[in-house]
Amino acid sequence: MVAESVLSALLLLHIAATYPPHGLPVPLALTAALALPLLWRRRAPLAVLGAVAAAALIQWLAGVQLPADIALLVALYTVAAHSGRRVTLAAGAVVEAGVLLACLRWATDGVFLAPFVAVTATVVAAAVLGMNVRTTRAYLAAEQERARRLELEQEHLARLAVTEERTRITREMHDIVTHNLSVMVALTDAALATQHRAPDRTTAAMVQVAETGRQALTDMRRTLGVLRSDEPDAERHPLPGIAQLAALADQMAAAGLPTSLDVHGDHTQLPATAQLTVYRLVQEALTNALKHTPAGTRATARIRCTTGTVTVDVTDTGPRPPRTPAGRPSGHGITGMRERATAYGGTLRAGPLPDGGWGVHTRLHLGSGGATAA
Repeated sequence: MVAESVLSALLLLHIAATYPPHGLPVPLALTAALALPLLWRRRAPLAVLGAVAAAALIQWLAGVQLPADIALLVALYTVAAHSGRRVTLAAGAVVEAGVLLACLRWATDGVFLAPFVAVTATVVAAAVLGMNVRTTRAYLAAEQERARRLELEQEHLARLAVTEERTRITREMHDIVTHNLSVMVALTDAALATQHRAPDRTTAAMVQVAETGRQALTDMRRTLGVLRSDEPDAERHPLPGIAQLAALADQMAAAGLPTSLDVHGDHTQLPATAQLTVYRLVQEALTNALKHTPAGTRATARIRCTTGTVTVDVTDTGPRPPRTPAGRPSGHGITGMRERATAYGGTLRAGPLPDGGWGVHTRLHLGSGGATAA
């Protein structure tokens, strides 16, 4: 708006300073008709071009040459900057028609071609400049929209990452707390039952209760991300994997669930997250057996490691566990095991065995990711 106002004022001042008073009204009125519509060129480019073209036609009919004809170029530039190619071509044709009429009427000494080419070049330059501005504006708008979509996508991915991390922590905390508390309760019950007739066994059970509690605290600190790598516990309690299943079996036996372990294949080359998944699957299955089966139940954990898969089978000899009205065992343990198996492209089966007892089976596919399975 400021540039248009300054241009209009300069054109009017030029007319006022150039023409004598008796010849001023017509040039001044035509200059005003050509220049003043430019004040609204951004709001209505086509309307402004039409008004300026009409004023230029009247000027041509009146036979008055004015520097305000530059308004036609400004109006054409504005149309090209705000309209499509077809509209720009039509507007350029209108302005070029005016150029032709002006050169035919006012070319000096019959020299027509040179001024016509020169003025036509300025018309083309104005149109091309406006089209370039429109293209640049569209490109910047597209980049801004792309940046906005990218920001939204990043926010969405961040929310998904937070949700996945919360799910992982919830699953880990469930496994840690459920397993360790179940073992501690079983050990405490055993200690109470033997405190009078076998004090040594009671002492050993309570020592194992304390060690189980410390292990639970260590696992929880690691899961919540507050265990520093330079603390002694980080080396004393590494991330559990298949190598720690033997200690888990001993712990379950001490809690009252004799457990045998059978591991086939080389597990040392398996990713740490896959080994942690196997450990948690076996841990949860044995914990459920400890909680839901009577004394005298025995359990077996079989692990088969190959190049691309790990098969996990955990069975027990106990009776069928109680079911909810929906027909499934209560709690979130099996749901968590299914989530862990799904992260590695596996399907978990949990249910009663044909010959009695309960079994959990799954096969993990190591090529299926599992970055968040742990």
